[in-house]
Amino acid sequence: MREEVLTDELWARPEPLIPVRPRRFRYPGRKRADDRAALEGILYAVRTGIGWNRLPTALFGASGATCRQRLTEWHEAGVWQELHERLLAELRAAGLLDLSAALVDSSHLRALKGGTARGRARSTGASPARSTT
Repeated sequence: MREEVLTDELWARPEPLIPVRPRRFRYPGRKRADDRAALEGILYAVRTGIGWNRLPTALFGASGATCRQRLTEWHEAGVWQELHERLLAELRAAGLLDLSAALVDSSHLRALKGGTARGRARSTGASPARSTT
């Protein structure tokens, strides 16, 4: 038996933000896994650090590949950004948001088109020794 991470109260927050994908009429294919099960699988993978392929399908009702795909879909649909903004607004309204210790680091952003050219880089390889004669 597993512990319940995603309670009904917590599920009520992201549920209206998740886009509903209509099922095709002519060739409907396999029925889509439940969004709540996929979110529970995502939360489990993030919390434990387990790989997507090792996620127990029987435990959540959604495979690791499905959970990873939903995470990507929801990211592209802006679900996580909107959820983050709503939670920050709730904390701000309750007076619980303290940004005095906030830290912003942009060192992970890549320079577009290689950044600015600085000139020729110095060699770090071995160089011949000077003559002593």
